[in-house]
Amino acid sequence: MKADLLYEGKAKQVYEAKGEKEKLVLDYKNDATAFNGEKKEVFSGKGRLNNEISAYIFDVLNEQSVPTHFVEKLSETEQLVHRTDIIPLEVVVRNVAAGSITRRLGLQTDTSFNPPLVELFYKDDDLGDPLINDAHALFLSDVTTSELEEIKDNALAINQQLINLFESINLKLVDFKLEFGRLANGRIVLSDEISPDTCRLWDITTNENLDKDVFRQGTGDLLEVYQKLLKRLEART
Repeated sequence: MKADLLYEGKAKQVYEAKGEKEKLVLDYKNDATAFNGEKKEVFSGKGRLNNEISAYIFDVLNEQSVPTHFVEKLSETEQLVHRTDIIPLEVVVRNVAAGSITRRLGLQTDTSFNPPLVELFYKDDDLGDPLINDAHALFLSDVTTSELEEIKDNALAINQQLINLFESINLKLVDFKLEFGRLANGRIVLSDEISPDTCRLWDITTNENLDKDVFRQGTGDLLEVYQKLLKRLEART
């Protein structure tokens, strides 16, 4: 199904889809990175787990009529997606304070945000993906003011869908990162992935991390944690 390699990132390889000009194949890697690539390790089977989890979540969002790039899972590590022109913004939605925002704003971990916070970061590895404001986003990308508002509104709508999904398996959605891209017709849709690489998830009862923080902090077995998350999602259906 896949043809030429177009791009290789920290977690995925992106290929042309054979015979389908407006589609791509994402192949999930076994690499885990943290702190802008300063910490790296390879976990055999991580790519399969992230692909399974992300495909499951995109299927749920598609069922809820959320516009996404996801088409279908192709194999253990591959999925077919619509080709999008990625907008160079990372959109982070925070329901609870954790990670960098606690250090940046002097907040106590587990402080609740009501309403949720939406933060923008400029996608640039060399700059360390800096935090930016709306004016910066409009200057650094080709989005319009109305498109930026649409992206933020969609992020909040997706947040509510994900809160409902994760609460159904006894998990608290602490925060997560989204990326958006344009289809050939110009429509903006959710792109990239949604996985424990891009979300913070805490068990509601025990506060156990079921996300990449176990790798960042060296507090648990990443594969065991990702497998536990996948089993909870599969048991839901």
